[in-house]
Amino acid sequence: MTVDPTLLDDLEWRGLLAHSTDLDALREALTAGSVRFYVGFDPTAPSLHMGNLVQILTARRLQLAGHTPYALVGGATGMIGDPRESGERQLNSLDTVKDWVERVRSQIEPFLSFEGDNAATMVNNYDWTASLSTIDFLRDIGKHFPVNRMLARDVVRSRLEAGISYTEFSYVLLQSMDFLNLYRDHGVTLQFGGSDQWGNLTGGVELIRRADGGRAHAFATPLVTKADGTKYGKTEGGALWLDPEMMSPYAFYQFWLNVEDEKVGELLRIFTFLGRDEIEALEAEQAEKPFLRAGQRALAEHVTTLVHGADETARIRAASAALFGGGDLRAVGWSTLRAALEAARPLVTVPADAVPTVVELLVATGLVKSKGEARRAVAEGGAYLNNVRVEDPELVPGDADLVEDRLLVLRRGKKSFAGVEVS
Repeated sequence: MTVDPTLLDDLEWRGLLAHSTDLDALREALTAGSVRFYVGFDPTAPSLHMGNLVQILTARRLQLAGHTPYALVGGATGMIGDPRESGERQLNSLDTVKDWVERVRSQIEPFLSFEGDNAATMVNNYDWTASLSTIDFLRDIGKHFPVNRMLARDVVRSRLEAGISYTEFSYVLLQSMDFLNLYRDHGVTLQFGGSDQWGNLTGGVELIRRADGGRAHAFATPLVTKADGTKYGKTEGGALWLDPEMMSPYAFYQFWLNVEDEKVGELLRIFTFLGRDEIEALEAEQAEKPFLRAGQRALAEHVTTLVHGADETARIRAASAALFGGGDLRAVGWSTLRAALEAARPLVTVPADAVPTVVELLVATGLVKSKGEARRAVAEGGAYLNNVRVEDPELVPGDADLVEDRLLVLRRGKKSFAGVEVS
């Protein structure tokens, strides 16, 4: 299998190498032939999120460069959860974790190819963990882990005063055992993950050395943070989920469209497959004309297309254009239009047999503060119903005005809009 010798240089340029066990040895391995590697995902929620996306896309980069991926969904480790500085995780039932395993698998699969010389393989660590006896685990795995080194891990040290259960304390043994099993059964010699996983990654490398005298590699990607150093991936509604049922594609698109100017170049490198010349050209345009937001638009379109598909991205662009008067609202589609309206402000619901006047709706949606202000907006030509200028303040929208048989779109001026659902 032919491999791309520039892979590691590209990963470095994209800022995807925060730590590595031995960079020279890793470079030698990645240029000598196809390396079998793995990356793990614990199903501790029903969906993956922005942080997981870094790992998925990194796995795709390695596969495109000729290397062979093993995507591990942690049916076993997901029963426990990696220790967090904030405290103990809530333990989920086996049935819940099994359901989440399937959800996570379905989110990973579209990003990898399961055909060809370096076809991807999906594995579940529950398969080799469920039947393992406690005695065998302690004898074969536990004996290779000095407690003083386990106590030195940052997350463990931060939890010692408040308390950490033996369950979470022992998580590193389970993840390290995963690497050992994949090394033995599949010839996997490389693992990567987020930099918060570095202790677990090196634990696996060390276990392979101690248990089998083997040599393996690991690298970690950086945590993606905002310009002020706080974590990305959290919005007012929670994590930046990949599941469209948990975060609408429109809201997902808007997140990327609104990232800070100073972070655009970094995020384009990490989250898109644009080449170096394209990204540097976007950065130059961003620096010269930041008001055009060319970098953010490219970022939003590329990442949304990767996660939700080109058709969904096209619908989102159409919705954005239509809401600001540049397209047909009725051509957007119910789910996308509703999500776009909700992203702006909460929908107002009114009964079908008592629809208020436009003036009253402008007040109810919060587009104006009073009926007097609403009447002035109408008189000045600044009030719109479904992108049509309102001339009569006493107008009561009828069935013919409903978009998708249940929505009304009100707009004040060029940029402020709101939705009304008629039930």
